[in-house]
Amino acid sequence: MSHASLPAFAEMKRRRERIAMVTAYDAPSAQLAAAARIDIVLVGDSAAMTVFGHTSTTSITVDELLILARAVRRGAPDLPIVADLPFGSYQVSDDDAVANAVRFVKEAGIDAVKLEGAGPVLRRVGAIIDAGVPVMGHIGLTPQSVTLLGGYKPQGRTAAKANRLVEEARALERAGCFAIVLEAIPEPVAAGVTRALKIPTIGIGAGAACDGQVLVWHDLLGLTRGHVPRFVKQYADLGDQAIKALEAYVADVRAGRFPAPEHGYSMPPDERELFESALVAPLDDEE
Repeated sequence: MSHASLPAFAEMKRRRERIAMVTAYDAPSAQLAAAARIDIVLVGDSAAMTVFGHTSTTSITVDELLILARAVRRGAPDLPIVADLPFGSYQVSDDDAVANAVRFVKEAGIDAVKLEGAGPVLRRVGAIIDAGVPVMGHIGLTPQSVTLLGGYKPQGRTAAKANRLVEEARALERAGCFAIVLEAIPEPVAAGVTRALKIPTIGIGAGAACDGQVLVWHDLLGLTRGHVPRFVKQYADLGDQAIKALEAYVADVRAGRFPAPEHGYSMPPDERELFESALVAPLDDEE
């Protein structure tokens, strides 16, 4: 799949082919994602925490996320790439939303942007799509508005709230979204949303009934220090491996074992002799 084929994801849903999406924040990670045959990459505002060390997603700026998006595009020139529009970049007005979405296309070469929520956001979705930028939706737990939701809690756990999620998803589909992320909602609700749509759903903490799944790079590779959500499956423990490697490096440096001769560069013997003969010996300290 080339990075110009976002409509192909609806065809994947029709054929019941599962979609694998992962976040990435730099060129090396994007290269590895491409080598692993990931279907689509998200340059997530989760970088606020995973890259910049903040405690929530709301702190990251458009300019910061653009730097990461450009790096990801360079690392994976042929993958479809979606970038989050960060908090504050689309909530104020249609004009702001369109201007910021266009920046990600023009300056980073990404294929689509992702917005959280429905309701008032539907106007923004329509305006961005009218400007020629594809949009991925995101409902359920929406981290940019986590304070309004009462914290990082599952959403849609009552029939009324679950039905509202279905209606939000349908509204986003009608607005033109090519896919929707469903975060932290019960699996029966995610299954209902998925059945109600022709566009694919991408789950994170939404069970196996979604058309695809997404995980944060640092979480699935074991690079996150401290708490991770219960819906994360850790596929490697690269964090502990990195610590062990760094500890070995520190020990070698302090013991003088690194660098060894094979880690350095030589010079021709005659040139070395000329160089060393030209060195002026330091004067002895005057008594």
